[in-house]
Amino acid sequence: MLKYVTRRLLMLIGIVFVISIGSFYLIHLLPGNPATVIAGVGATPEYTAKLYKLLGLNRPIYEQYFIWMGNVLHGNLGTSFISQTSVTSVIGAALPIDVEIIVLSQIIAFATAIPMAMRSSRRPDGPLDRVLGASSFTLLSIPPFVVIVMLVLLISIKLGVPHTGPSSYVSLGTDWVANLESLALPAFTLAIGSFVVYYRVLRSDLIATLQEEFITLARSKGISQRRIMWRHAFRPSSVALLGTAGVNIGGLLASGFIVQYLLAIPGLGYTLITAIFNSDYLLVQGIVFVVSVGVVLINFTFDFIINIVDPRISRE
Repeated sequence: MLKYVTRRLLMLIGIVFVISIGSFYLIHLLPGNPATVIAGVGATPEYTAKLYKLLGLNRPIYEQYFIWMGNVLHGNLGTSFISQTSVTSVIGAALPIDVEIIVLSQIIAFATAIPMAMRSSRRPDGPLDRVLGASSFTLLSIPPFVVIVMLVLLISIKLGVPHTGPSSYVSLGTDWVANLESLALPAFTLAIGSFVVYYRVLRSDLIATLQEEFITLARSKGISQRRIMWRHAFRPSSVALLGTAGVNIGGLLASGFIVQYLLAIPGLGYTLITAIFNSDYLLVQGIVFVVSVGVVLINFTFDFIINIVDPRISRE
Protein backbone atom coordinates (compact mmCIF):
# COMPACT_ATOMS: atom_id res chain seq x y z
CA MET A 1 0.00 0.00 0.00
CA LEU A 2 2.74 2.46 1.01
CA LYS A 3 4.77 1.58 -2.08
CA TYR A 4 1.73 2.13 -4.28
CA VAL A 5 0.98 5.54 -2.75
CA THR A 6 4.65 6.60 -2.99
CA ARG A 7 4.78 5.65 -6.64
CA ARG A 8 1.59 7.61 -7.31
CA LEU A 9 2.89 10.66 -5.45
CA LEU A 10 6.09 10.68 -7.48
CA MET A 11 4.03 10.41 -10.64
CA LEU A 12 1.83 13.27 -9.40
CA ILE A 13 4.84 15.51 -8.82
CA GLY A 14 6.15 14.76 -12.31
CA ILE A 15 2.80 15.53 -13.93
CA VAL A 16 2.44 18.81 -12.02
CA PHE A 17 5.96 19.76 -13.14
CA VAL A 18 5.02 19.17 -16.79
CA ILE A 19 1.79 21.12 -16.30
CA SER A 20 3.69 24.06 -14.81
CA ILE A 21 5.96 24.19 -17.85
CA GLY A 22 2.98 24.11 -20.21
CA SER A 23 1.13 26.81 -18.26
CA PHE A 24 4.21 29.03 -18.14
CA TYR A 25 4.86 28.76 -21.86
CA LEU A 26 1.24 29.65 -22.57
CA ILE A 27 2.02 33.36 -22.44
CA HIS A 28 5.11 32.85 -24.62
CA LEU A 29 3.01 31.21 -27.34
CA LEU A 30 1.39 34.55 -28.07
CA PRO A 31 2.21 35.84 -31.55
CA GLY A 32 4.95 38.42 -31.44
CA ASN A 33 6.10 40.07 -28.23
CA PRO A 34 3.82 39.30 -25.23
CA ALA A 35 4.49 42.75 -23.83
CA THR A 36 3.25 44.32 -27.07
CA VAL A 37 0.11 42.19 -27.01
CA ILE A 38 -0.63 43.07 -23.38
CA ALA A 39 0.16 46.77 -23.82
CA GLY A 40 -2.12 47.10 -26.84
CA VAL A 41 -1.79 48.55 -30.32
CA GLY A 42 -1.68 52.21 -29.28
CA ALA A 43 1.02 51.83 -26.64
CA THR A 44 4.22 53.86 -26.97
CA PRO A 45 7.54 52.07 -27.49
CA GLU A 46 8.74 53.40 -24.12
CA TYR A 47 5.75 51.87 -22.30
CA THR A 48 6.15 48.58 -24.17
CA ALA A 49 9.86 48.43 -23.28
CA LYS A 50 9.05 49.19 -19.63
CA LEU A 51 6.39 46.48 -19.58
CA TYR A 52 8.79 44.06 -21.27
CA LYS A 53 11.28 44.58 -18.47
CA LEU A 54 8.56 44.50 -15.79
CA LEU A 55 7.41 41.11 -17.01
CA GLY A 56 10.99 39.87 -16.81
CA LEU A 57 10.98 38.94 -20.50
CA ASN A 58 14.53 40.28 -20.85
CA ARG A 59 15.79 37.35 -18.76
CA PRO A 60 16.62 33.90 -20.19
CA ILE A 61 13.54 31.72 -20.61
CA TYR A 62 14.62 29.10 -18.06
CA GLU A 63 15.30 31.82 -15.49
CA GLN A 64 11.85 33.29 -16.08
CA TYR A 65 10.31 29.86 -15.46
CA PHE A 66 12.11 29.26 -12.17
CA ILE A 67 11.20 32.76 -10.94
CA TRP A 68 7.55 32.16 -11.82
CA MET A 69 7.55 28.68 -10.29
CA GLY A 70 9.14 30.01 -7.12
CA ASN A 71 6.35 32.58 -6.86
CA VAL A 72 3.74 29.87 -7.51
CA LEU A 73 5.12 27.75 -4.67
CA HIS A 74 4.58 30.78 -2.41
CA GLY A 75 0.99 31.18 -3.65
CA ASN A 76 1.74 34.07 -6.00
CA LEU A 77 0.42 33.63 -9.55
CA GLY A 78 1.15 37.21 -10.56
CA THR A 79 -0.95 40.37 -10.92
CA SER A 80 -3.58 40.99 -13.58
CA PHE A 81 -2.60 43.84 -15.91
CA ILE A 82 -6.28 44.57 -16.60
CA SER A 83 -7.74 44.76 -13.09
CA GLN A 84 -4.46 45.26 -11.22
CA THR A 85 -5.52 42.60 -8.72
CA SER A 86 -3.76 39.47 -7.59
CA VAL A 87 -4.44 36.46 -9.83
CA THR A 88 -4.42 34.27 -6.72
CA SER A 89 -7.20 36.33 -5.10
CA VAL A 90 -9.30 36.28 -8.28
CA ILE A 91 -8.99 32.48 -8.55
CA GLY A 92 -9.58 32.11 -4.81
CA ALA A 93 -12.89 33.98 -5.12
CA ALA A 94 -14.07 32.04 -8.19
CA LEU A 95 -12.91 28.49 -7.35
CA PRO A 96 -15.39 27.82 -4.48
CA ILE A 97 -18.26 28.42 -6.89
CA ASP A 98 -16.95 25.71 -9.24
CA VAL A 99 -16.45 23.34 -6.31
CA GLU A 100 -20.00 23.92 -5.09
CA ILE A 101 -21.52 23.35 -8.54
CA ILE A 102 -19.54 20.14 -9.03
CA VAL A 103 -20.43 18.81 -5.55
CA LEU A 104 -24.13 19.52 -6.10
CA SER A 105 -24.09 17.94 -9.56
CA GLN A 106 -22.37 14.80 -8.28
CA ILE A 107 -24.82 14.43 -5.39
CA ILE A 108 -27.67 14.53 -7.90
CA ALA A 109 -25.91 12.18 -10.33
CA PHE A 110 -24.95 9.53 -7.77
CA ALA A 111 -28.30 9.73 -5.95
CA THR A 112 -30.15 8.93 -9.18
CA ALA A 113 -27.68 6.70 -11.05
CA ILE A 114 -26.96 4.18 -8.28
CA PRO A 115 -30.56 3.16 -7.41
CA MET A 116 -31.62 3.14 -11.06
CA ALA A 117 -28.64 0.98 -12.05
CA MET A 118 -29.50 -1.43 -9.24
CA ARG A 119 -33.11 -1.74 -10.32
CA SER A 120 -32.40 -2.18 -14.02
CA SER A 121 -29.58 -4.70 -13.42
CA ARG A 122 -32.00 -7.07 -11.68
CA ARG A 123 -33.78 -7.69 -14.97
CA PRO A 124 -31.47 -6.93 -17.91
CA ASP A 125 -33.36 -6.09 -21.11
CA GLY A 126 -36.56 -5.77 -19.11
CA PRO A 127 -39.06 -2.92 -19.65
CA LEU A 128 -37.39 -0.61 -17.11
CA ASP A 129 -33.90 -1.39 -18.40
CA ARG A 130 -34.91 -0.61 -21.99
CA VAL A 131 -36.59 2.67 -21.03
CA LEU A 132 -33.59 3.80 -18.99
CA GLY A 133 -31.17 2.71 -21.70
CA ALA A 134 -32.98 4.67 -24.42
CA SER A 135 -33.39 7.70 -22.13
CA SER A 136 -29.72 7.71 -21.17
CA PHE A 137 -28.57 7.67 -24.80
CA THR A 138 -30.95 10.53 -25.58
CA LEU A 139 -29.72 12.63 -22.66
CA LEU A 140 -26.09 11.95 -23.55
CA SER A 141 -26.61 13.31 -27.07
CA ILE A 142 -27.81 16.74 -25.86
CA PRO A 143 -24.96 19.25 -25.27
CA PRO A 144 -24.89 21.02 -21.88
CA PHE A 145 -25.32 24.48 -23.41
CA VAL A 146 -28.57 23.33 -25.06
CA VAL A 147 -29.82 21.85 -21.79
CA ILE A 148 -29.11 25.01 -19.80
CA VAL A 149 -30.88 27.20 -22.37
CA MET A 150 -33.95 24.94 -22.29
CA LEU A 151 -33.98 24.93 -18.48
CA VAL A 152 -33.72 28.72 -18.30
CA LEU A 153 -36.58 29.12 -20.78
CA LEU A 154 -38.77 26.66 -18.87
CA ILE A 155 -37.93 27.28 -15.21
CA SER A 156 -36.71 30.86 -15.09
CA ILE A 157 -38.80 32.53 -17.79
CA LYS A 158 -41.88 30.31 -18.11
CA LEU A 159 -42.35 29.36 -14.45
CA GLY A 160 -40.68 32.46 -13.01
CA VAL A 161 -38.65 30.65 -10.36
CA PRO A 162 -36.45 33.26 -8.61
CA HIS A 163 -32.63 33.23 -8.73
CA THR A 164 -32.50 30.83 -11.71
CA GLY A 165 -31.91 33.15 -14.65
CA PRO A 166 -28.71 34.72 -16.00
CA SER A 167 -26.87 37.08 -13.61
CA SER A 168 -28.92 35.76 -10.68
CA TYR A 169 -26.07 34.25 -8.69
CA VAL A 170 -26.26 34.72 -4.92
CA SER A 171 -23.22 33.94 -2.80
CA LEU A 172 -23.39 31.28 -0.10
CA GLY A 173 -22.54 33.77 2.64
CA THR A 174 -25.38 36.11 1.64
CA ASP A 175 -28.29 33.65 1.55
CA TRP A 176 -27.71 29.89 1.40
CA VAL A 177 -31.23 29.14 0.16
CA ALA A 178 -30.98 31.65 -2.68
CA ASN A 179 -27.46 30.35 -3.35
CA LEU A 180 -28.79 26.82 -3.88
CA GLU A 181 -31.53 28.18 -6.13
CA SER A 182 -29.03 30.12 -8.25
CA LEU A 183 -26.81 27.05 -8.69
CA ALA A 184 -29.60 24.51 -9.18
CA LEU A 185 -29.78 24.81 -12.96
CA PRO A 186 -26.02 24.55 -13.70
CA ALA A 187 -25.70 21.68 -11.18
CA PHE A 188 -28.63 19.81 -12.76
CA THR A 189 -27.23 20.40 -16.24
CA LEU A 190 -23.85 18.91 -15.34
CA ALA A 191 -25.55 16.10 -13.41
CA ILE A 192 -27.34 14.86 -16.54
CA GLY A 193 -24.14 13.84 -18.32
CA SER A 194 -22.66 12.37 -15.15
CA PHE A 195 -25.84 10.38 -14.45
CA VAL A 196 -25.78 8.74 -17.88
CA VAL A 197 -22.14 7.68 -17.58
CA TYR A 198 -22.45 6.44 -13.99
CA TYR A 199 -25.68 4.59 -14.68
CA ARG A 200 -24.35 2.66 -17.67
CA VAL A 201 -21.01 1.79 -16.06
CA LEU A 202 -22.55 0.60 -12.79
CA ARG A 203 -25.37 -1.28 -14.54
CA SER A 204 -22.92 -3.28 -16.66
CA ASP A 205 -20.75 -4.18 -13.67
CA LEU A 206 -23.73 -5.10 -11.50
CA ILE A 207 -25.08 -7.44 -14.17
CA ALA A 208 -21.72 -9.22 -14.28
CA THR A 209 -21.37 -9.32 -10.49
CA LEU A 210 -24.86 -10.75 -10.00
CA GLN A 211 -23.79 -13.79 -12.03
CA GLU A 212 -20.95 -14.63 -9.63
CA GLU A 213 -21.06 -17.71 -7.41
CA PHE A 214 -20.93 -15.78 -4.12
CA ILE A 215 -24.14 -13.97 -5.12
CA THR A 216 -25.81 -17.30 -5.87
CA LEU A 217 -24.68 -18.53 -2.46
CA ALA A 218 -26.11 -15.44 -0.78
CA ARG A 219 -29.44 -15.98 -2.51
CA SER A 220 -29.51 -19.62 -1.43
CA LYS A 221 -29.21 -18.45 2.19
CA GLY A 222 -32.41 -16.46 1.81
CA ILE A 223 -30.78 -13.02 1.95
CA SER A 224 -33.05 -10.30 0.58
CA GLN A 225 -32.36 -8.84 -2.86
CA ARG A 226 -31.90 -5.37 -1.37
CA ARG A 227 -29.23 -6.58 1.06
CA ILE A 228 -27.48 -8.59 -1.67
CA MET A 229 -27.27 -5.46 -3.78
CA TRP A 230 -25.89 -3.16 -1.09
CA ARG A 231 -23.82 -5.58 0.99
CA HIS A 232 -22.46 -8.00 -1.61
CA ALA A 233 -22.78 -6.68 -5.18
CA PHE A 234 -22.27 -2.93 -4.93
CA ARG A 235 -18.71 -2.81 -3.59
CA PRO A 236 -17.05 -5.08 -6.20
CA SER A 237 -19.05 -3.31 -8.89
CA SER A 238 -18.07 0.19 -7.77
CA VAL A 239 -14.39 0.09 -8.83
CA ALA A 240 -15.09 1.05 -12.44
CA LEU A 241 -17.67 3.58 -11.23
CA LEU A 242 -15.09 5.33 -9.05
CA GLY A 243 -12.53 5.36 -11.86
CA THR A 244 -15.10 6.85 -14.21
CA ALA A 245 -16.10 9.42 -11.59
CA GLY A 246 -12.50 10.59 -11.22
CA VAL A 247 -12.17 11.25 -14.94
CA ASN A 248 -15.67 12.72 -15.21
CA ILE A 249 -15.35 15.14 -12.29
CA GLY A 250 -12.05 16.40 -13.66
CA GLY A 251 -13.76 17.00 -17.00
CA LEU A 252 -16.60 18.90 -15.33
CA LEU A 253 -14.17 21.69 -14.45
CA ALA A 254 -13.89 22.38 -18.17
CA SER A 255 -17.37 21.39 -19.40
CA GLY A 256 -19.02 23.63 -16.82
CA PHE A 257 -17.24 26.73 -18.13
CA ILE A 258 -19.72 27.44 -20.93
CA VAL A 259 -22.67 26.89 -18.56
CA GLN A 260 -21.21 29.40 -16.11
CA TYR A 261 -20.64 31.93 -18.87
CA LEU A 262 -24.20 31.63 -20.21
CA LEU A 263 -25.62 32.26 -16.73
CA ALA A 264 -22.98 34.88 -15.81
CA ILE A 265 -22.00 32.92 -12.70
CA PRO A 266 -18.63 34.33 -11.55
CA GLY A 267 -16.82 30.99 -11.30
CA LEU A 268 -13.58 29.98 -12.98
CA GLY A 269 -15.31 29.39 -16.32
CA TYR A 270 -16.85 32.84 -16.52
CA THR A 271 -13.61 34.41 -15.26
CA LEU A 272 -11.51 32.50 -17.82
CA ILE A 273 -13.67 33.37 -20.83
CA THR A 274 -13.84 37.02 -19.74
CA ALA A 275 -10.05 37.08 -19.30
CA ILE A 276 -9.58 35.69 -22.82
CA PHE A 277 -11.84 38.37 -24.29
CA ASN A 278 -9.94 41.05 -22.31
CA SER A 279 -6.52 39.62 -23.30
CA ASP A 280 -5.71 39.18 -19.60
CA TYR A 281 -3.11 36.53 -20.31
CA LEU A 282 -1.62 36.32 -16.83
CA LEU A 283 -5.05 35.49 -15.42
CA VAL A 284 -5.61 32.93 -18.19
CA GLN A 285 -2.23 31.37 -17.41
CA GLY A 286 -3.06 31.15 -13.70
CA ILE A 287 -6.50 29.60 -14.25
CA VAL A 288 -5.14 27.04 -16.71
CA PHE A 289 -2.47 26.01 -14.21
CA VAL A 290 -4.89 25.74 -11.26
CA VAL A 291 -7.51 23.80 -13.24
CA SER A 292 -4.91 21.42 -14.68
CA VAL A 293 -3.44 20.69 -11.26
CA GLY A 294 -6.96 20.30 -9.87
CA VAL A 295 -7.80 17.64 -12.47
CA VAL A 296 -4.63 15.72 -11.61
CA LEU A 297 -5.36 15.90 -7.87
CA ILE A 298 -8.93 14.70 -8.38
CA ASN A 299 -7.76 11.68 -10.35
CA PHE A 300 -5.09 10.93 -7.74
CA THR A 301 -7.71 11.09 -4.97
CA PHE A 302 -10.01 8.68 -6.78
CA ASP A 303 -7.10 6.32 -7.48
CA PHE A 304 -6.46 6.24 -3.74
CA ILE A 305 -10.14 5.60 -2.98
CA ILE A 306 -10.25 2.78 -5.54
CA ASN A 307 -7.23 1.22 -3.85
CA ILE A 308 -9.10 1.25 -0.52
CA VAL A 309 -12.21 -0.29 -2.09
CA ASP A 310 -10.20 -2.98 -3.90
CA PRO A 311 -6.75 -3.49 -2.25
CA ARG A 312 -5.80 -6.01 -4.97
CA ILE A 313 -4.98 -3.08 -7.27
CA SER A 314 -1.98 -1.98 -5.19
CA ARG A 315 -0.69 -5.55 -5.04
CA GLU A 316 -0.86 -5.82 -8.81
